[in-house]
Amino acid sequence: MSSTLALSITEVSQLLKRKVLSPKELCALCLERVKKIKNLNAFVTVTEKQALEQSDLSSNRIAEGVRIGSLDGIPIAYKDNWSTKDIQTTCASKMLANYHSPYNATVVQKLQEKGVVMMGKTNLDEFAMGSATVDSYFGPTKNPWRSGLKYMLKKRSRFLNQNGKHHSEDIADSAAAIQQPLEKGDFFVAGGSSGGSAVAVATGACFGAIGSDTGGSTRNPAAFCGVVGLKPTYGRVSRHGLIPLCNSLDVPGILTRTVEDAALLLNNLSGYDPNDSTTVKQNVSSFTIPDEIDVRNLRIGIPKEYECPGMSPDVIQTWRNVSDRFENAGAKVIPVSLPHTKYSIMCYSVLCCCDVASNFARYDGIRYGHRAEVETSTEHHYAVTRREGFGDIVRERILAGNYFLLKNNYQKYFLQAAKVRRLICSDFRAVFDDHVDLLLTPVTLTEPPPYSQWTLVDNREHNAVDDFCTQPVNMAGLPAVSIPCSLSRNGLPLSLQLIGRPFQEEKMLCAAKWIEQQVDFPILELE
Repeated sequence: MSSTLALSITEVSQLLKRKVLSPKELCALCLERVKKIKNLNAFVTVTEKQALEQSDLSSNRIAEGVRIGSLDGIPIAYKDNWSTKDIQTTCASKMLANYHSPYNATVVQKLQEKGVVMMGKTNLDEFAMGSATVDSYFGPTKNPWRSGLKYMLKKRSRFLNQNGKHHSEDIADSAAAIQQPLEKGDFFVAGGSSGGSAVAVATGACFGAIGSDTGGSTRNPAAFCGVVGLKPTYGRVSRHGLIPLCNSLDVPGILTRTVEDAALLLNNLSGYDPNDSTTVKQNVSSFTIPDEIDVRNLRIGIPKEYECPGMSPDVIQTWRNVSDRFENAGAKVIPVSLPHTKYSIMCYSVLCCCDVASNFARYDGIRYGHRAEVETSTEHHYAVTRREGFGDIVRERILAGNYFLLKNNYQKYFLQAAKVRRLICSDFRAVFDDHVDLLLTPVTLTEPPPYSQWTLVDNREHNAVDDFCTQPVNMAGLPAVSIPCSLSRNGLPLSLQLIGRPFQEEKMLCAAKWIEQQVDFPILELE
């Protein structure tokens, strides 16, 4: 039954509806997998009790003949910066290590009302500040792609027969050919900051996960772990209950095994929320991605600025191969320019730190969170609490943000960054106004590196490099999706990114599914 965990949400939902499998049995399989991957440190909190109770409710509905929805009984995980009522919400920080939220985030509430089963809260970089999920108070998350694993080639269209049984002739097992040697105790990084969510999905511990994306924090780990990572248009999905990093850039992220599953979760999460003033009031309609997709009328832009120094030959070759596939299928592939891309990371560094300085003033050790055991002045108490509660990276960004916001520096840094952000938005608008439908770019510059190599460079430099291709999308508030496309010569995942027009997720995800059908990326299967 372990191969059941390699199915898509759509496929396993059909098994539940036909009573081939019960939600309770499915939940038990996922909980068993959660225990099996404990050494990967993907979860901060495992909500076994809640998961069993929720799966019981779904099982009872099916037994009573109630018609269930497409998400009823489906195991889902949440990044641990999403508020979950009466369950730990830590942001992977000592500051909130014992914090229990009194309410559910809107996305959590919506999915619970659809009958999903919460498997737990996943690991992240502290307060979502990082690119590898190695800066967590609870320790680093490890990428599941490593020597000794197996993967199955997916042929989704013929995965199950009418009785829900696997077609043995359609599943090919082969050993993972990971060539890069690792020292004892070393591991490949999972990407960040939603690394725990990506690992949970990649290993079959859940069928989908909700992350967050401020500068690529969903797409980056999705690329490193070989899963689909969707960043919706800013304002399409509610941020209410997401503990903020940078309010004008934060977006809920969706991680799944397939593009179709990502679209399914997006349909169930989209819409106006009176608790979030940044959600749009315009009607956002649901959509279905067809099995047969015609890309002949698409105009695909290839931004020349995205082929940057440090990009590996494997990534460049994958980019060229997929663009050639589009061209051979009849799509128009054209070079385009986004000239202000090179300024995006510097702009982000200023704007994000300014938001951090403002948002993190609330952590004072008085109302909630960590409280230092000092009985001196109030000012000293604040200082000691924040020094003890925050890690180095968080403290650095708070200090930098306060510096940028000083009266003498505000115009020099913050206002200048805001102006550059407008130029970045204008670049995208000009390209799309020139009749380009989608942009095709890499997600990361390389395959996932070993942890020992990652730690040779500081966090700030990593953000400048690893978010180069993803961060401009957040500046412009556009939708983007990361699709696993190939394995590197070392046998590690490589992904590409499609960027769409605002609120044009349907067109973007149709093209993404077309890529998915073309590349036949392997599904990771634990031994």
